[in-house]
Amino acid sequence: MNRLQRTLVGAAIAGSMLTGGVVGAVIYGSTTLTAAAATPAPTAPAAASGTFTPNEDPAHEATESAAREAQENAGQRPTVP
Repeated sequence: MNRLQRTLVGAAIAGSMLTGGVVGAVIYGSTTLTAAAATPAPTAPAAASGTFTPNEDPAHEATESAAREAQENAGQRPTVP
């Protein structure tokens, strides 16, 4: 392989790498824009409807902590395990 052929092969490889990089960037950019457009805006969480009703089942009450039972008895939604 003479010097001219080696230069032409190197230029072809460099050109194909450059072309592949440009095509990859264009494809990545279009998919990023499409995904961003398809993502809905976050909405505020809906408030819980109704009032809290504690579970007064005897089997459930046996496994409950005193702090949780006190919150339930006060009419609060329990925040402790």
